[in-house]
Amino acid sequence: MPSTVETVIPTRARSAVSRLIFALAVITYLDRLCISAAAPAIMRDFDFSPSQMGYVFSAFTLAYAVFEVPSGWLGDRYGARLALTRIVLWWSAFTALTGAAVGFWSLLAVRFLFGAGEAGAFPNIARSVSRWFPEAEQGRSLSVAFIGLAVGAAVSTPLVFGLISWAGWRWAFVIFGAAGVAWAAAWYRRFRDRPEDHPAVNAAELRLIRAGRAEEGDAPPVPWKHLLGSANLAFICGMYFAYGYGLYFYITWLPTYLLKARGFSPAYAGLLASLPWAVSVAGFWFGGWVTDYLARRTGSLKLARCGVGAAGYAGSALALPLVARIEADVPAALLLAAAFCLQTVTISAAWAVCLDVGRRYAGVVTGFMNTVGNLGGALAPLVVGYSVERLGSWTLPFDVMAGVFAVGGVMWLLVNPKRSVV
Repeated sequence: MPSTVETVIPTRARSAVSRLIFALAVITYLDRLCISAAAPAIMRDFDFSPSQMGYVFSAFTLAYAVFEVPSGWLGDRYGARLALTRIVLWWSAFTALTGAAVGFWSLLAVRFLFGAGEAGAFPNIARSVSRWFPEAEQGRSLSVAFIGLAVGAAVSTPLVFGLISWAGWRWAFVIFGAAGVAWAAAWYRRFRDRPEDHPAVNAAELRLIRAGRAEEGDAPPVPWKHLLGSANLAFICGMYFAYGYGLYFYITWLPTYLLKARGFSPAYAGLLASLPWAVSVAGFWFGGWVTDYLARRTGSLKLARCGVGAAGYAGSALALPLVARIEADVPAALLLAAAFCLQTVTISAAWAVCLDVGRRYAGVVTGFMNTVGNLGGALAPLVVGYSVERLGSWTLPFDVMAGVFAVGGVMWLLVNPKRSVV
């Protein structure tokens, strides 16, 4: 328990929590994007068609969507310490087992189980942020996690390409799986669900964390009827469907697009596949900063959350149709990176709005949002696979993605950050 002696200067134990969250996000996207970088080698070894590879990509995302709410609820019920330890150990095991696949059905099953295990990671990160950081720091604290995923994603493709040339694609999955096991051990040892229970938190830091809000305590039973009947939650889920749909093009098909459609060499494809994630660091950081800044300066959560979200979606929707129509390959790749950066500006606002409207039920509310987002993510790889295989078109996927973002922008404008979903 923290000392009861009044202390003028708050401790910074929450900074250590932020570092653990950052490391988790890095590992999450190292493991998640490993298969997209390995996809050309896997397709060659197993003689997969684009649509078969699309099903493999979507198996992960579908399972992730199905198990997102139950895993978020587990965090609300038992705490993020246990929930994230279980999640990371599970997904690390199936990351390693991806390298043992012998064909389409075994790979499909392993990726489905991988998705089932990773579900709930970000709802439990959001829950940890809601417990450990004052409200004025939550947007930026969430952006730390998203910067971490950008770092993991940025290094994943060139790292996997290097591992494939050195040891083959199977060993790349084994190596990435081991990193998650190490993180889970550190998390369980160093994290506590309540700042009050952490030995490094003093009274001043605890007051800072709790300032302006009542002690939450343990959440009572989830009011499922109110959640399922909430129009506000439906709009939140609708806007995040667009985010997930767009995101999973970059997670799954981007390296293949650069290699096959644009004709880049593996070295250049690895570099350019990392570029959207590298520039998204600025998008994640700016989005977290601007949503907190606007909330403080204007007092309007509608502007701080919905204004930021709608603007980012609009910019991405305008840029994407141009990507497929620019004949010059490098400018097209640069514009694609810019479109992704505009998309990522919105994510801190999206997750912060779940804390605004859900509070005690942050795990369940973010779980609902991320479930629908991952349904969009499950659909996107199939649309791309069929467009390329049946229509021979890389243009249609970008047009569809732009349309999805346009609808998502409308959903953003209908969200009310001040209206509780329970």
